[in-house]
Amino acid sequence: MTDRSPRGGSRILTAARAVSFAEATSFLLLLIATGIKYGADHPQGVKILGPIHGTLFLAYCALIGYLAFVGRWPRRRTVLALIASVLPVAPFFVERHWLRGDAGAADSPTAPAGPDTRPVSQPTARRS
Repeated sequence: MTDRSPRGGSRILTAARAVSFAEATSFLLLLIATGIKYGADHPQGVKILGPIHGTLFLAYCALIGYLAFVGRWPRRRTVLALIASVLPVAPFFVERHWLRGDAGAADSPTAPAGPDTRPVSQPTARRS
């Protein structure tokens, strides 16, 4: 059986980092495109970036939900990571501080300590 916990080498964690970065970048570009749309009357940027950002937003929320469930994140961290999705630069913070290396694992030294922090259970291999 394979380890499905969100660790440093996990493809899910790598995807979450990439999507977090892309979502924050697309949000900033969408804000710039919105300014151009109303300031210079050129709506093409919003028409292109809107659906891209919407898809990245949904992917970010789904990946955060998955990592929070599998990694047994504290409820506060999960809520803050989801709130970060609606703030222009906050997903950069999530990627930098919670999704790098083993920061997403509850038993890592960079994970927050507290009463609602639970250790990640390791699956055991069956012996024949």
